[in-house]
Amino acid sequence: MSEWAIALIAAGSAVAGSVVTGWYTRTAGIRQADAARHAGDRQADALLDSVRMTLRAESDHREFALRRQIYAEFLGSAEARILAERNGRGQADDEVALQRALSGVLLEGPPEAATAAQHLVDSLRRHERPDELKRAKLEFVSVAQECCQPPR
Repeated sequence: MSEWAIALIAAGSAVAGSVVTGWYTRTAGIRQADAARHAGDRQADALLDSVRMTLRAESDHREFALRRQIYAEFLGSAEARILAERNGRGQADDEVALQRALSGVLLEGPPEAATAAQHLVDSLRRHERPDELKRAKLEFVSVAQECCQPPR
């Protein structure tokens, strides 16, 4: 065999080896890219889930804070009316404030709180005895406290 033939065989072997090595390297690179893309997708999904949970928790917190504020305003207006019933010295705006606060509770709900608030207002308008007013007020407070508890 001549030197040229040996050189051609060596060059062909080198080219063939490079092609085979390149093919396997390319395949391994594609697999690594797919794995990295999959890992990135999982990481992005986890981040989105975390953001959604945070936003949901913040929304729930705002909802409960608003509900507590509405219930507190109603209770304050009801207390003013109860005090006016006891001592006979109410202000002209007491009934308007009570009706406005009741409207807030009716709008915010839930139905149990709205029913308890309406019962308290009805008791005030019927000029019920003090122990009946106290019972109606405590019933509303109990329902309001349940409604202001975050879900577990």
